Amino acid sequence: MSIDHLATRIRAEFQEMPGLTLTLPQAQRLWGLPPDVCARVVDVLLEGAVLKRSGARLSLRD
Repeated sequence: MSIDHLATRIRAEFQEMPGLTLTLPQAQRLWGLPPDVCARVVDVLLEGAVLKRSGARLSLRD
């Protein structure tokens, strides 16, 4: 599965669950992704201004 496909799927899950806030390890477990893949997907979503980071937590950007 490509990083772009994963990013689309994860963005949709954040949008479906308003208020969802996860740490990177929680995201890895929730989506069953290896640490390096999860980090790359999160980076794509942060760079695309989909997610925001507050300390160690990730959430959907307002």
